[in-house]
Amino acid sequence: MKKILRIALAALLALTVLASCGKSNSGTVSTDGSTSMQKVIGALGEQFQADHKGITFTYNPTGSGSGITAVSEGRCDIGLSSRALKDAEKQSGLTETILALDGIAIIVNPANPVDDLDTATIAKIYTGEITNWKDVGGADGETDIVVSDEANTANLDAAVAAIEAVNPIANPRALDDFSVENELMLTMDNLVGYKGDVTNDQADCGLVFVAQAKDGKVDAVKAELEAYKESLSANDLYAEFADKVALAKDARIVTNGNYVAIVIAGIANPDYAPIDTALETALNF
Repeated sequence: MKKILRIALAALLALTVLASCGKSNSGTVSTDGSTSMQKVIGALGEQFQADHKGITFTYNPTGSGSGITAVSEGRCDIGLSSRALKDAEKQSGLTETILALDGIAIIVNPANPVDDLDTATIAKIYTGEITNWKDVGGADGETDIVVSDEANTANLDAAVAAIEAVNPIANPRALDDFSVENELMLTMDNLVGYKGDVTNDQADCGLVFVAQAKDGKVDAVKAELEAYKESLSANDLYAEFADKVALAKDARIVTNGNYVAIVIAGIANPDYAPIDTALETALNF
């Protein structure tokens, strides 16, 4: 089975940027989106920078949905998606260009007698039109579908929104790859995707970060966030901000399945009680 890897382009904006890059010796081309595009977009980015000295090429692996949103909002030049654009997205002005085809393996349990599924049937299973194996020649039992290593941007967006509803971030800065790796000190290879905001106010400490870890990596991500929490409360640079240090010491770190979140209450809303309540359900997907 093939999965189409698509680039969602804001037609005029992206083409104008790329065209101008060929004539300039400085600037940036930013991409955002599908994590399954990481290797191919990395190779293309390296070659692009080699061919266009002085142009910086960046890639932010946030997931297909986030990539489409980012290019729609003008936060990046090229949005990367491993799904086709929806009608509403096309109507908003986005166009799609097929970049490559990615081979996808469909795996069933060895005890499952089903061994011959065509593309149309597989699509019906994954879209929920078929929910029982008996409908495709197997035993009576519900299908149990697992999709790995593609960020569920809808879940990440929902979790962050639920937490920030009770812990709004003052003067927020969206976390990017540099921030996640160098500020939160996380190993990027452990993550499928993430979303979050941190305050830009020096005297504040508000933070909301939710990550989807790769299978078997959630404990490693949690351990690194615990180390980050410890570094904040022990940092002499924050000594003059006693309230900030106190709130950082009480930072909440929770996990559920492959999801992990860290939340630090802001100075303006120092009560962790509503945050704790929000975290009870925010990661229940």
